[in-house]
Amino acid sequence: MSKIVQTAGRNALGEFSPEFAHFNDDVLFGENWNNQDIDLKTRSIITVVALMSSGITDSSLIFHLQNAKEHGVTQKEIAAIITHVAFYAGWPKGWAVFNLAKEVWQSDEGELPYEDESMRAHAKSMIFPIGKPNNAFAEYFAGQSYLAPISEDQVGIFNVTFEPRCRNNWHIHHAQAGGGQILVCVAGRGYYQEEGKSAIEMKPGDCINIPAGVKHWHGAAPDDWFSHLAIEVPGHECRTQWLDPVNDNEYGNLR
Repeated sequence: MSKIVQTAGRNALGEFSPEFAHFNDDVLFGENWNNQDIDLKTRSIITVVALMSSGITDSSLIFHLQNAKEHGVTQKEIAAIITHVAFYAGWPKGWAVFNLAKEVWQSDEGELPYEDESMRAHAKSMIFPIGKPNNAFAEYFAGQSYLAPISEDQVGIFNVTFEPRCRNNWHIHHAQAGGGQILVCVAGRGYYQEEGKSAIEMKPGDCINIPAGVKHWHGAAPDDWFSHLAIEVPGHECRTQWLDPVNDNEYGNLR
């Protein structure tokens, strides 16, 4: 679980009330929210229910509704939660919270078919689908990967998703002319590395151009899902040569 860091207290009250800012940032969020006795999805739901029951429908509730969504609460789930709490906390409060929740969730988001909360949250963070298990290339990957074809005409474009710690083997894209590959990160965090060079961290929007003939690997960070578009550069007599897996010790040093 990634450590939650909060600075809202110091940003808003650092000079006016540094003690309150300390309790807000370092104790409430720094200690309480990072306690792992309750998972973050459950903690987010409890917080939304507590604020709704207290009649608090300002920016703080919007923040916690967004936080709940980021930690896997679906549109269907938040609708059921608000409806249930409204019977106990008051119908007008339910109306007020629904007006805010509609700004955070779209009515057609529905339920994504992923049981794993982190996978569902990752899927919601990008516009491209995760796709199906990448079984055809499973022997060349350490961990589970997924493949979603985006375009198979003119230029091949595929969204490749890696679960945390998943990466492909060292490999080379060969071509008599042209060829190679372009990677564009669309969600999560991962790495790309060429032989003899340090690994490069990839975040959404980062682009890597891989010429033909370059030995390399790419995959997810140890603690995060990772998705990139793999764009096949047209060339003559293109083929991929799969090589050895990435050394576990070297991968383990990445953060």
